[in-house]
Amino acid sequence: MIYTQVKPCVDLEKYIDAFWLVKGIGQQLKTEHIYPDGCIDLIFNLNNACITDNNSFVMQSRKSYLVGTMTLCKESYLNSKNTLIGVRFKPSAFPLFYNFGPLNEFTDITIEFDPSLSPDIHKTEQYFASYLNAYFLNRLTKPKNNLSSVIEDIQAFNGQISIDTLAKRNYTTIRQLERNFKKYIGITPKEFTSIVRFQFALSKIRDNKQQKNLLDVAFECGYYDQAHLSNEIKRYTRIPPSQF
Repeated sequence: MIYTQVKPCVDLEKYIDAFWLVKGIGQQLKTEHIYPDGCIDLIFNLNNACITDNNSFVMQSRKSYLVGTMTLCKESYLNSKNTLIGVRFKPSAFPLFYNFGPLNEFTDITIEFDPSLSPDIHKTEQYFASYLNAYFLNRLTKPKNNLSSVIEDIQAFNGQISIDTLAKRNYTTIRQLERNFKKYIGITPKEFTSIVRFQFALSKIRDNKQQKNLLDVAFECGYYDQAHLSNEIKRYTRIPPSQF
């Protein structure tokens, strides 16, 4: 698999994490594992039909798809006849470009995206980031929620912060946070903090230059013990920490 990622222009970098392109290699289907990250993606399938969502969904050729916020690992199967381009929206940013209903209706699912709302696939294929920058700059609207500071707090604490503390720091209530997260991100604030903590722990395991054992990583990332860490890693990846 060949993976390329491009950052958006300065005016979009607060809202879009990256534009990405992935190409399969070889004749046999290879499995690509996608882990929860709190983001929503818009995906364009440029070539042959692509099997995804753990063999339960097929993205048809020359169509675009919305992938809701994930709480589970997904698998896609690619070979040399598959090319995908994607737009990864930062948490709570998707509603700045599209007026959808509550995003918890799309959690963990992939749906075909309305062609009238989608960037032109031919231009996306030909011009990639330059076209996508122009397209989404034109669609950008004013923020509809005040979740940016909440998300910044969660990320600054690497997910190791209570929902009660979040609410107090941002002058809101737990109930209001619950409503806003489900509407504008698709998952609860508790699930989102768990995903941020998981991503932090996974980065520690993968880039373990100091050769820390799993118990040390668990404590550093706010887990009760090694078993707690292992269970969370397996919950989000289906793979035990020892295999990373």
